[in-house]
Amino acid sequence: MAQIHIDNETLVVEIAGLDKLWALKSRLEIPLANVRGATADPGVIHEPKGIRAPGAHVPGVITAGTFHLDGERIFWDVRDAAKAIVIELHDERYARLIVQVDDPRAAVALIEGALPRPTA
Repeated sequence: MAQIHIDNETLVVEIAGLDKLWALKSRLEIPLANVRGATADPGVIHEPKGIRAPGAHVPGVITAGTFHLDGERIFWDVRDAAKAIVIELHDERYARLIVQVDDPRAAVALIEGALPRPTA
């Protein structure tokens, strides 16, 4: 499971518990300027994962780590699809972060509320 917070102009995703072991990461820091948006998406678990490298995928149990799909790198940390959110990125190592959080609506609201608004 991931814990998400905003630190100044940075989205911080902390991987908690044993998921650090499976995902082979403990923390991701993304400048908010490189975050396109976030959505709660329990159906994402049914999408193709791509090639795992490195990470773990046991269907119905856990998907964690780095996966390569259609030329993009995607980070996963999901055990419970009902709590999955998708964070879309640009100009970053990963194209998307797909992580499980305690409260998907609150996490999406936190991210969306922190994003820079375009000026007219």
